[in-house]
Amino acid sequence: MTTSVVGFDSAWTDNPKAPGAICVIRLDAHGARLHMEPRLASFSEAAALIHAERLEVDKCVVALDQPTIVPNLSGSRPVDKVAGALISWVGGGVQPANRSKLGMFDDAAPIWRFKHAIGAFEDPDAARTASTGLFLIEVFPALALVAIDSAYCKRLGAPKYNPANRRMFQLDHWHSVAETIRVFGSLNALEHLELWCSAVSANLTPTKADQDKIDAMICALVGLHWLVAPREQSVMIGDLVSGYIIAPALCGIHERLAIAARKRDVPIR
Repeated sequence: MTTSVVGFDSAWTDNPKAPGAICVIRLDAHGARLHMEPRLASFSEAAALIHAERLEVDKCVVALDQPTIVPNLSGSRPVDKVAGALISWVGGGVQPANRSKLGMFDDAAPIWRFKHAIGAFEDPDAARTASTGLFLIEVFPALALVAIDSAYCKRLGAPKYNPANRRMFQLDHWHSVAETIRVFGSLNALEHLELWCSAVSANLTPTKADQDKIDAMICALVGLHWLVAPREQSVMIGDLVSGYIIAPALCGIHERLAIAARKRDVPIR
């Protein structure tokens, strides 16, 4: 059986001047390898690539960095509030997802056209166990980084690796994230990743597009981890009704996530 894991950082809006980024990991009897390095892609380009991948593999799992289930008209989804309990503590932020956000989650937003175009089955548990099919899961790179690198999991410890935020960006954090990605990929024996990470580290003047490519890679790695690592090393926060996020949990569920989930009666497993 051959499986593709597509990591897609959609950038949430369909702005041709600021597209998202996409990459592909292939997994078969010989192991996992980086099949396509991150490249910039719009929603329509991503959909076309996913259709092409689906024709070449038995199973394809799309790990998307954007809320995929947004029933609430205002405010934040319950899962976003749970994730925010940890992300805000480390010094990051969770952008609220609701249907009033024009261009992102209103009825005409590109995310809904994208979901319709690819026709993926959205059931993370089925994505793990099925031998064939096309599946979609929601992931969150910022939460993943905190979960896989203990250096980031402390008060105001989130890495500042977004070059668009010139005031906060730190080049040593950029290098640190590249190394974190390399180590995380090695946990699931991903081949051809080290060279890509080396090239990322060698880039001394990264742009926002370069960060989008990093986030696409993190998406793909979270998807791969969800499929091949022991189930207890991942977590699903939320549900398929109000929204959910899949994230690594290498050391178990963080206490701040667990407390926030109990407080809001949000499932976490």
